[in-house]
Amino acid sequence: MTKDVLAYIGLGSNLNDPVIQVTRALEALGTIEGTSILEASQFYTSPAMGGPVDQADYVNAVAALRTVLSPRNLLQQLQLLELSQGRKRGPRWGSRIIDLDILLYGDRIIDEKDFRVPHISLHQRAFVLIPLFEIAPDLIMPNHGKLSHLVDALDSDELELVRN
Repeated sequence: MTKDVLAYIGLGSNLNDPVIQVTRALEALGTIEGTSILEASQFYTSPAMGGPVDQADYVNAVAALRTVLSPRNLLQQLQLLELSQGRKRGPRWGSRIIDLDILLYGDRIIDEKDFRVPHISLHQRAFVLIPLFEIAPDLIMPNHGKLSHLVDALDSDELELVRN
């Protein structure tokens, strides 16, 4: 176990009623031992990025967590939640019932072969940056500076707020 850390988790789904899948995953995040949800963004839709051209749009959100888990242990817990919701590992950028990613883990930079935080393309992805900005507008991104500057540089035309 490590000291208490603020982490941001990206949630996404484009299968089996994505709004319900992201909602279930958000609820499940709160059950991870040593972890509590501080805040969650609204849900947004965006076209699938890469992969097969006939994929349904994704529903995305971001959650802020307080956790005492190490980055690797948090990743393992997220993967267990994905499995419990029926995620099957398929082609890169393929459709997913649920996708949970560690976007940020404090101000740590993790650059391992199979584990990178922040994600290499995080700073260019509106479907992550807009919901992240909603809950953490003053955030400074490791290696990329102010989140607000990254959001200002985005083309977010394809991102839409989900109306409930």
